[in-house]
Amino acid sequence: MLRNGLEPWHLLIVAIVVIVVFGSKKLPDTARALGKSMRILKSEAKAMKGENAATYTVSESAPVTPTAIRTVAEAAAAEPPATAS
Repeated sequence: MLRNGLEPWHLLIVAIVVIVVFGSKKLPDTARALGKSMRILKSEAKAMKGENAATYTVSESAPVTPTAIRTVAEAAAAEPPATAS
């Protein structure tokens, strides 16, 4: 059914619909705004990637030690029973 995906005539129909919906006068402004938004998104993604790389660096001088995880039942069993005073 979808062997070739998008054919050239599909793109032509999409272009005609976009021109009819937005109008030929609005298209340059819309394209400019879309380009600006894409640049902002790209710069923010790059900043977040750099921030995450700096945050998650592991130093070799401080070894990581595993900790024990207790369930609620284990924690209750380990505590002494409460006495009424």
